[in-house]
Amino acid sequence: MHNHTLADWRHDHVFLGAAHDRNERRTWAVVGLTAVMMVAEIAGGTVFGSMALLADGWHMSTHAGALAIAAFAYRFARSHARDPRFTFGTGKLGDLAGFASAIVLAMISLGIGYESVVRLFQPVTIHYAEATAIAVVGLGVNLLSAWLLGGEHHHDHDGDHDQGHHHHHDHNLRAAYWHVLADALTSVLAIAGLSAAWIFGWTWLDPVIGVVGALVIAHWSWGLIRDAGAVLLDATPDKALAETIKSRLEVGHDSIADLHIWRLGPGHHGAIVSLVSDHPQPVEHYRAKLADMGELSHLTIEVHRCAGEH
Repeated sequence: MHNHTLADWRHDHVFLGAAHDRNERRTWAVVGLTAVMMVAEIAGGTVFGSMALLADGWHMSTHAGALAIAAFAYRFARSHARDPRFTFGTGKLGDLAGFASAIVLAMISLGIGYESVVRLFQPVTIHYAEATAIAVVGLGVNLLSAWLLGGEHHHDHDGDHDQGHHHHHDHNLRAAYWHVLADALTSVLAIAGLSAAWIFGWTWLDPVIGVVGALVIAHWSWGLIRDAGAVLLDATPDKALAETIKSRLEVGHDSIADLHIWRLGPGHHGAIVSLVSDHPQPVEHYRAKLADMGELSHLTIEVHRCAGEH
């Protein structure tokens, strides 16, 4: 029997992002803003006959829904962070929420695209002044939402070029931020389409802008499906991380026989390393070589003596 505590060898499995609570608060704030604007744009597009405005409103509705799912995911992940039922914690809840909302976005984009094409052949009367005014207000809400969510993303874009840095960011919030910018783009397109139709009489341009808005939604949806799906399938998050581990452990005749790296949550990664050595050292020797890699929150190392060596 051990005559000492096992606490020194145990650790918690809380793999939430460093700004988890702040991101949750800001996400709820943006949900409120976009929900109000969503109702205004959908109602305005229906009453005033603008497909572009209606498309932007439905785009904002999917955005509000996606953000609501993200906010609930933040809350659930926080409240169940130490629940032993989750073997590696709840850090990936945001990726699951993003994947689910992306599927809904894809369905909505198909609906908007279909309705826009119908409007091309069956045009309706558009009240341009009222529809344009609502679109301008919608753009303002989008920009305010981008500002609320964009605190950590101004440098995140640049961080994409830093292989040792960009995977620390909250992919859930980052996706929401780029989605807000997509909303802003759709608002700009709606304003441009309404203005051109109003001034030059190009009534066909409004539903064409609706098609463009649907394509923007579909593009964002596919990007989120791809990125969130990779995390859910435990795809290796960063080749540079794997190369760093190999360069530090494969010294002399020591070789890595098997290496698994996966994302546990924003800024947290798990790794399982199987090392073969002619002269094996204690596991602590190899762990010390990776000790300064803060992103490795859960590390398992097994060491094998090379067959034939004594």
